[in-house]
Amino acid sequence: MSGAPANRGHREAGCSSYTVLVMSCIFCKIVEGAIPSATVYKDDQSYAFADIHPQAPVHVLIAPREHIGSLAEAVESHRPLLGHLLWVAAEIARAKELGKGYRVVVNNGSDGGQTVDHLHLHLLGGRSMHWPPG
Repeated sequence: MSGAPANRGHREAGCSSYTVLVMSCIFCKIVEGAIPSATVYKDDQSYAFADIHPQAPVHVLIAPREHIGSLAEAVESHRPLLGHLLWVAAEIARAKELGKGYRVVVNNGSDGGQTVDHLHLHLLGGRSMHWPPG
């Protein structure tokens, strides 16, 4: 995204509590910059990057900097962060000129299609979406 969104309030440390699970989390490593990614947006609460296996012309993953394993693991104190992640998705969609429409997906658990145990949103756009999705 051009403009300041990719640079606003960036902090180098990403996932805050360094447990064994967090230390092995690929998204925590991407958020912290230990694994390279194509940055789309970043701020002090979130990091968005291009999916390496895109399912649409625009396919961006939006992850919180804090390690939360899944939406099911979110607690009351995460409410503002969850809203922020949706706002980031809308902001990226505006910047990518997805005015004709886009989809925001959160996969939860193995039956829900979650393959990385770090909460993240998929922003998909640039083509017509169909229903049902799966």
